[in-house]
Amino acid sequence: MNRARVLYVIICAAGPAGDAARLVRAAQDQGWDVCVIATPATVDGEFIDRPAMESLIGRPVRSTWRRSGEEKRNPPADAVIVAPMTMNTANKWAAGIADTYALGLLTEAVGLGLPVAALPFWSTALDAHPATRHAVNVLRSTGVRVLYGDGEWMPHPPGSGNERLSSYPWQLALDAVTT
Repeated sequence: MNRARVLYVIICAAGPAGDAARLVRAAQDQGWDVCVIATPATVDGEFIDRPAMESLIGRPVRSTWRRSGEEKRNPPADAVIVAPMTMNTANKWAAGIADTYALGLLTEAVGLGLPVAALPFWSTALDAHPATRHAVNVLRSTGVRVLYGDGEWMPHPPGSGNERLSSYPWQLALDAVTT
């Protein structure tokens, strides 16, 4: 019996997070079994409607490490999408910092050679910091498909992120792990 392909969707605390169900539904429509992992800031800041997301995926949204001896709750991933990806997550991930469950999974996914797509969301002011471009380059060098640049996602002027929410290209991330 074949199992469904498993997609981990890692959601960071950025404006588009409230619409992450769009990505989840699109993935489910393509036959993916979706597991959602939210960064602690995403959960604490209520960037997502956790009960609605859990109803959609049929399992808990994870945001913390499992306890010692606790059984794994999610099946192993076949692919991973991090969207929206914040500058903070990009920089920590590129540096190999795994101080949250989400970052631990992202760091491990690279080591496992899984298809990983990262769809950023940050302002031009954050983008101007040299660490941000460095992080994008490091992640790309590890095989992560960072959807950043012409024809993909581009940073927005400070204070204008809300204007870009409806056009956030969720499908771009899904296409990146399915093609």
